[in-house]
Amino acid sequence: MKKIIKSRSQKAGHPPGILVHLGERKEENSRINIFKYSEENLEEKEIKVEDISRNFPGEGEVLWVNVDGLHDVEIIEKIGQDFSLHPLVLEDILSTDQRPKIEDYGEFLFLVLPMFYYSTEEDTIIAEQVSLVLGNNFIISFQEQQGDVFSELRRRLRTKKGLLRRRGADYLFYGLLDSIVDAYFLILEKVGEDIEEIDDLLLEKADSELLQQIHRVKREMVFLRRSVWPLREVIAKLERRETALISESTLIYLRDVYDHVIQIIETVETSRDLISGIMDIYLSTVSNRMNEVMKVLTIIATIFIPLTFVAGVYGMNFVFMPELEWPWGYPIVLMIMGIVALGMVFYFRRKRWL
Repeated sequence: MKKIIKSRSQKAGHPPGILVHLGERKEENSRINIFKYSEENLEEKEIKVEDISRNFPGEGEVLWVNVDGLHDVEIIEKIGQDFSLHPLVLEDILSTDQRPKIEDYGEFLFLVLPMFYYSTEEDTIIAEQVSLVLGNNFIISFQEQQGDVFSELRRRLRTKKGLLRRRGADYLFYGLLDSIVDAYFLILEKVGEDIEEIDDLLLEKADSELLQQIHRVKREMVFLRRSVWPLREVIAKLERRETALISESTLIYLRDVYDHVIQIIETVETSRDLISGIMDIYLSTVSNRMNEVMKVLTIIATIFIPLTFVAGVYGMNFVFMPELEWPWGYPIVLMIMGIVALGMVFYFRRKRWL
């Protein structure tokens, strides 16, 4: 999972709007890909940052600019100049520890939210920050690295499926947002499978390895909760916001995204309760196992206390002990010790301590 806390020491003391990349460099080189389309035409290619201005959309066209890799500050600054983005927006794009939020700058909307997807190669959940800028006829998406959840959206653009090619930039904005939110369900499904696996293992064994798995899932749920809860407020503001950039017909689809976010929050809360319950069961199991061990050791020690007493009495080096001279003294003492031990075992079983 992504680190929750990042150092901001590089920006300490600087005025607002200073562009400094905060976060991990996840790409060797930044890449810029564009989709410029209308209902009839589609153009898809990778370009250099200096070529963006030559690919601005014409009448009836929509431009989607996707940037992979945020470490190159000059590229982000040049894109900001071409699209007249506010310096504070560029600052937020480069700071990859932002809380989900939306801001209206009049000419464009700026949205920040986390994106999650599962890596089968690394067997882990990948998390990164995605920044979306919605203009009148363009969308700019900023990602920390290559790899996202937009493959189906790109396929629909290429094959002219659905409404994407017939609608404006606001509908593409909804499509990107919906893809990110829908991916949360896949992550929650994977987390749910991990919880079921932990629950099954808990019945078989409760060891340190299982405890590490429980803590891993618990950390994931905490991070998911911190990411999703603010998103509800963001989507709610988005569907209520009066702006010419989002049409009334698109607001209907945004309400569906809001419903999905509510469902995700409820699932996250349920999963957190489940993992907390599993942790309690784990601790109870470990405690009960320790109690069983202590009970067995206590019973063994209790049985040997009178036997030790008898052995201690006849181990004293006194001369005048008549039993020492008896021919059957040794077998009789062993028999007495055996009777005492069996009697105590019978007593413990009668009390159901064994």
